[in-house]
Amino acid sequence: MVDKEDILRRAAKSVIEADQEEAERVAREAVEAGIDPFLVINEGFSKGMAEAGELFERGELYLPHLIVASEGMVSAVNILEAAMPHKEEKKVGVAVIGTIEGDIHDIGKGIVATMLRVYGFEVHDLGRDVPLKSFVETAKKVNADIIGSSALMTTTMTGQKILEQELKNAGLRDKVKTMVGGAVVTQRWANKIGADAYAENAIEAIAKARELLD
Repeated sequence: MVDKEDILRRAAKSVIEADQEEAERVAREAVEAGIDPFLVINEGFSKGMAEAGELFERGELYLPHLIVASEGMVSAVNILEAAMPHKEEKKVGVAVIGTIEGDIHDIGKGIVATMLRVYGFEVHDLGRDVPLKSFVETAKKVNADIIGSSALMTTTMTGQKILEQELKNAGLRDKVKTMVGGAVVTQRWANKIGADAYAENAIEAIAKARELLD
């Protein structure tokens, strides 16, 4: 019998150690054992990625290691995504999501985008290192309900504050809800810049997004 806690522990460890083969193996074992893919992503791989990010910030891991760790997590999440139940059949809302300009980290953002799709959102994932004007232009083009931005470095999180102003300048701020997240982002920061919601992880992001549109 597969031990759920052991799966979660190994998932996190595989990311920290940048072991892609192990990450994929753990993901397949989790699927075969019927363990909730959302749980494995949120409590296993995401926690490992968060710890790897902290080690990188402290200078204990180098960028090449972090990139390999991220690639391993992407592979594992792809396996788990295929096993996710598609719970929503009708479109819940339109979301534009991306990592703020100057920031190349997009694993957490990618997981949120995946889960938003699973839960019925039309998602426009702009990727990483996204210019602020791209958030604004895409939101206009697709008639977005929510704009989500991610920042994993203190040097780029100020872009989230500027984005709030850019949306006001474009006359969009009253028409869309804004969500912020990322390793360095907090509820206090969200309150300070005037964002509508902050989410600490992917599961919370889905709940907050649905609340904003209710």
